[in-house]
Amino acid sequence: MTTGYRLIELNAKNGAMVPTFGENGVVDLKKGAVFGKGQPIDLETGEIGLHATPTVIKDVVIVGSSFKEGMTVVTHNNTKGLVRAFDVKTGKLLWTFNTIPRPGELGNDTWEGDSWAANGNTGIWNQITVDEDLGLVYLPVETPTSDYYGGHRPGNNLFAESLVCLDLKTGQRKWHYQFVHHPLWNFDMSSAPILADITVGGRAIKAVAVPSKQAWLYVFDRVTGQPVWPIEERPVPQTDVPGEKTSPTQPHPPDKLRYARNVFNVPDDLVDFTPELRAAAIERTKQYRWATTPFNPPMLGDVKGLLGAITVGTATNWPGGGFDPETHILYAPAGNTPGVRSLVATPPKFSDIRYITGVAGRPIVEVWGPGDCCAADSGFKTRADLPATPGARPPGAPAAPPPPAEEGGGGLNIQGIPIVKPPYGMLAAIDLDRGEVLFQVPHGDTPDNIRNNPALKGLNIPKTGQAGTSGVGLVVTKTLVVMGDPQITTTPEHPRGAMLRAYDKKTGQQVGAVLMPAIQSGTPMTYMVDGKQYLMVAVSGGNYSGEYIAYSLPN
Repeated sequence: MTTGYRLIELNAKNGAMVPTFGENGVVDLKKGAVFGKGQPIDLETGEIGLHATPTVIKDVVIVGSSFKEGMTVVTHNNTKGLVRAFDVKTGKLLWTFNTIPRPGELGNDTWEGDSWAANGNTGIWNQITVDEDLGLVYLPVETPTSDYYGGHRPGNNLFAESLVCLDLKTGQRKWHYQFVHHPLWNFDMSSAPILADITVGGRAIKAVAVPSKQAWLYVFDRVTGQPVWPIEERPVPQTDVPGEKTSPTQPHPPDKLRYARNVFNVPDDLVDFTPELRAAAIERTKQYRWATTPFNPPMLGDVKGLLGAITVGTATNWPGGGFDPETHILYAPAGNTPGVRSLVATPPKFSDIRYITGVAGRPIVEVWGPGDCCAADSGFKTRADLPATPGARPPGAPAAPPPPAEEGGGGLNIQGIPIVKPPYGMLAAIDLDRGEVLFQVPHGDTPDNIRNNPALKGLNIPKTGQAGTSGVGLVVTKTLVVMGDPQITTTPEHPRGAMLRAYDKKTGQQVGAVLMPAIQSGTPMTYMVDGKQYLMVAVSGGNYSGEYIAYSLPN
């Protein structure tokens, strides 16, 4: 797969292109991608790509789709999501599944007022999972345009933020489950579905489990789509944003499957290292709208009033979790801090979306997605060169001011300290036979900005874990869970760097750690050569260029 969204087949022995695949060895995947009511995208400038790798199963290669996303995108009428299957030998198209249903397709009526025709995204940007024996494909579907405002797309918006099961041979839908109706929180299905054979109440179940940004583990019978444990539709707060229409209810898995915080209670969950910090945190909460649900709807923020609505930050992102087939325990990295959802009226010529992320009374700052910088033809060399608004300044001009600290970087802050109690990041273990969390342990040393904070001088701060754990992958071995730190720290125990940590998979106790020169940026892997076991991890970040580091285990 190329960055230009072309599928290329190579001879595994010599690296030469296979001319009988597609057109002279290439399938141009931009062909067949559309926007609006079916207009083909431009084959050079059309907006589509793929963050993940294609999935190859038997003689089929399955390809998802990803797009620019974020909270200040230029248009809601972006390219539409789709997933396609091709013959792995010839490149012939076998089937297509539209994640925004067309007229006559199941779910089209959930895009009220024919809004299917003027909205896009809803792609499958993460890894696609396949059960080869059952012949079933599992799609983790993302958010439609735009992330925080859906007034241009009334209705539940299938198949956005859903797990969709397809027949491998035909691409026909077998079942689906929508995790969020009418998505407004950027709770896209952000990690690969996990196949898990489990035993519940003495009954063997072929299950599929999905960790999530909203800190719930969703578990289904992967044949029928029935939840293994009941998921309830419960009433949720409703929007007051003009033109918006929220769903009256949202799905809620059992509390026993909540593996990180997705509700923040005031004052119980607020920082309490000192009475002064607790008092300041309580005062700061008055600037935001709080609710006892992760489905607190985005609001119009204003510096003269409330700045935004508090919801859950990302619990688990693209690296996803890992499953132990022997013990039936699933392990997931878990962020444990809040997020803010705030909207502002869109300035002229910025976007055709009525409201974008921002706060009235502050400068509009374009929120770029992680994949928006910096292609060879973009004109920008680093993210610092990106413009504040489309066309606002040429490359090399001064950068726009960053968002206020309390709206990013791990959640709301008080004197540089998260407004909530630690842990800020965790490793969680969930027993899938019993449907309950086994343990949650802090992951990562206390960050330097907290360890060295003047407000905490003289205090013994316990290990807090690190915000950003949501983006760290893990590997499960016979006895251990291994995952690296998402932040660089300097502690009395080690020089500046990040640690690769090993946990006892039964108890969560850390049993070992080695220093890495930079943070983990890819999921670790393990392999054996001549009876010796190795661990390999990708690291990068800051001024440190990416590289792979391999460690050997003692004999």
